[in-house]
Amino acid sequence: MDRFVYAFTEGGRDMAALLGGKGANLAEMTLLGLPVPPGFTVTTEACRVFLDTGAEPDGLAREISDHLTALEQTAGRRLGQPDDPLLLSVRSGARFSMPGMMETILDIGLNDASVLGLAKSSGNERFAWDSYRRLVQMFGSTVMGVDTARFEHVMGDIKRARGAASDLDLDAADLAGLVEAYKELIRQETGDDFPQSPAEQLRRAVLAVFESWNGERARLYRRREHIPEDLGTAVNVQTMVFGNLGPDSGSGVAFTRDPATGQPGLYGDYLPNAQGEDVVAGIRNTVPIRELEERYPTSYAQLRDHMRTLETHYRDLCDIEFTVEHGRLWMLQTRVGKRAAEAAFAIAAELVDEGLISPDEGLARVSGDGLARLMFPRFDTSAVGDALAHGLPASPGAAVGAAVFDSAEAVRRAAAGEKVVLVRQETTPDDLPGMIAAQAVLTSRGGKTSHAAVVARGMGKVCVCGAEELLVDTEARRFTTRDGTVVEEGTVVSADGFDGSVYLGAAPLVDSTVMRYFETGERSAGLVESVARAMERADGVRRLEVRANADTPEDAALARRFGAQGVGLCRTEHMFLGERRKLVEAMILARNDTEREEALNALLPLQRQDFVGILEAMDGLPVTVRLIDPPLHEFLPDRTDLAVRIATAEARGDVPDPHDTELLEAVNRMHEENPMLGLRGVRLGLVVPGLVAMQVRAIAEAVVERTRAGGFPEAEIMVPLVGAVEELRIEREEVERVLAEVSAESGIPVHCPVGTMIELPRAALTAGRIAEEAEFFSFGTNDLTQTTWGFSRDDVEAAFFSAYLDKGIFATSPFEAIDRAGVGRLVQIAVAEGRAARPELKIGVCGEHGGDPDSVHFFHAAGLDYVSCSPFRVPVARLEAGRAALEGTEDSDSR
Repeated sequence: MDRFVYAFTEGGRDMAALLGGKGANLAEMTLLGLPVPPGFTVTTEACRVFLDTGAEPDGLAREISDHLTALEQTAGRRLGQPDDPLLLSVRSGARFSMPGMMETILDIGLNDASVLGLAKSSGNERFAWDSYRRLVQMFGSTVMGVDTARFEHVMGDIKRARGAASDLDLDAADLAGLVEAYKELIRQETGDDFPQSPAEQLRRAVLAVFESWNGERARLYRRREHIPEDLGTAVNVQTMVFGNLGPDSGSGVAFTRDPATGQPGLYGDYLPNAQGEDVVAGIRNTVPIRELEERYPTSYAQLRDHMRTLETHYRDLCDIEFTVEHGRLWMLQTRVGKRAAEAAFAIAAELVDEGLISPDEGLARVSGDGLARLMFPRFDTSAVGDALAHGLPASPGAAVGAAVFDSAEAVRRAAAGEKVVLVRQETTPDDLPGMIAAQAVLTSRGGKTSHAAVVARGMGKVCVCGAEELLVDTEARRFTTRDGTVVEEGTVVSADGFDGSVYLGAAPLVDSTVMRYFETGERSAGLVESVARAMERADGVRRLEVRANADTPEDAALARRFGAQGVGLCRTEHMFLGERRKLVEAMILARNDTEREEALNALLPLQRQDFVGILEAMDGLPVTVRLIDPPLHEFLPDRTDLAVRIATAEARGDVPDPHDTELLEAVNRMHEENPMLGLRGVRLGLVVPGLVAMQVRAIAEAVVERTRAGGFPEAEIMVPLVGAVEELRIEREEVERVLAEVSAESGIPVHCPVGTMIELPRAALTAGRIAEEAEFFSFGTNDLTQTTWGFSRDDVEAAFFSAYLDKGIFATSPFEAIDRAGVGRLVQIAVAEGRAARPELKIGVCGEHGGDPDSVHFFHAAGLDYVSCSPFRVPVARLEAGRAALEGTEDSDSR
């Protein structure tokens, strides 16, 4: 029979798939001998059965009862015992950390009778009623479905009636009245009473946590973080310890290093006379963890020792939740902590230096997404005035946007293309859609471990928390600064996640130090040195080469400074824009071969000089030049604009410009219903005389010029949109004819490998035959994705992609990360068949997927030789190519 419940003493960190991350780590801390309140875990398998069947698994109730009996024997008290009750917490804990997205219920076991026993046994009537009101509120919202805001309104009414600034100012009688008000609210909203049976409370709480796995915000978070939908969550049932027993008690969250910067030392928040949810929710501003040393030096010393033990044991930054109960320290949770990108690189370097991890493990702990964030600009603080306010720099970065005061408005404005900063007193899990939509999150309450900070840090969003100088009025949709400045909704503000400053207006930006390092190679201590070491390790272990998509000498030179090992895609059509467009028009409008040849001859020296510059910038490295790809009518004026000009002239009684008339005739003649699938790519070369010859001659003559100048040009010629080997054979004959001509004319042998761009499903499926004529393949994954899915990217992304993401059809856009099951399968087929026909076939990818971190790992596993991406993504691809080479040797997703 399946087993669904494990005591903390029976598990360990290697059981995270079954016990969830939280349960596995509670078991691990128990094994380490740390002071963990005893408890048990209901497995993720039980959750999956419940989600599949809609009913609790057979035998689960008996297992829970047996483990509860063991807990009661250990504690010497029974659950809900009237005179001295055992109380329990019920917390979710999925395989991957989902901070703030899942539910927690504290103080299970309290009812109208046991609350009196708790008051008597603790000698603290206020504490008993405070615990009871927490249970009723959490149970009412999580289990019985009452809107959390309704409870907050009731609390607000009582505080206003008593003139109380916070819940700490309410006495026992106030809290007893609050309990009754909460119970009445539940009755009104649901038609049911709050259950008085402790066993019923526990049973329903466990099932409610199961149900929360499919809650809207949990599903949204999983989509955002690419967490599988079918994992389910475990449930941790734990003996309650109390931080709300008075001034000698409290709760806190701590990190073994600063999760924003990576600086060593204890970082975190402590809240006296509070339970853990108060710290995370940010309902009251916390005090720095160091103040715990002054209040309870023994507990602080124990906490410091336990955190050192955990960091050494886990060999990583650890995130700890703890409670002090009458001066006694209890450890409630640990996990490998989420961190900002800056901290990830710093911590990885430091742990390598400390000998806790190897250099390869250090590389596995950082990511290309994090590196990209570090390359973003920062605010130029020397060019801004005084800050509006200062808060805690909870998640670094520089963000500018219009201030908005609720999640729905953030989503609405972001969907319209506006950048926004979400401003709240504190965030709750219900704010997740707005946090995703916003450039930054700004709160007036809460610390570095609040919900806003933890979630923003995990998503790589800028976050400034605890800006106490701001009076945030969400109903009036504005905030007021200490000096009386009022900032209304829609006003542009700048949030600096590096130092916690908030500025009015759009603060000017400067390049990041990491970007300067990639551009100049200059290293400096701290973050840049950490990044440099990670890049060196990645370059040392990666198999994939990284090239750049570059169409100008300037882009090529920049890409080389960023570490590109060549140009994987030079789009020749980009050389026909600007003033040169007139020459393309002349070629299209040519009435005979002579006029067409004149236009091509005018284009030839211009293209040649472009190629000379690019080959010089990449001297000694391969430059893959793609012959012209888009339809020729894209180089002509807009059809509607031409028609309007002609009609306007005729309406005035003037004779239309003959050139406009000629252009309109050409546009109408060349009009296509679906240009992406029309006369483009290799088809152009086959039907437009002289076009391929001109381009190949320009490439060949550029090779000759660079060779004569003492350079080492390595040009490669790529034929686009081949669907049949016969197309490539005919085009290749033309290419080789021109190369031979230039070689004979110059006396310098010109050899340019000829390959093709695989961007049609038929090309992938017939790759073995095409490889007979191709010396290399390069996957054009942008078009391959369009033709595989039957999507026109320009038409469909705005039309229905957001709906597909919401419905879970896509985990992410197939134009951002490679569709492994469909497009990826075609890539694998083409690689296998191409290499079977030509074992030495060089294969790369030149779509923008080449710079996507997840896609780079796929291309490494598929056996490609290189990826090519935009110059600014070259460092990201280098880093991820190194991490891909280590795949399987270290869990790089452990964060």
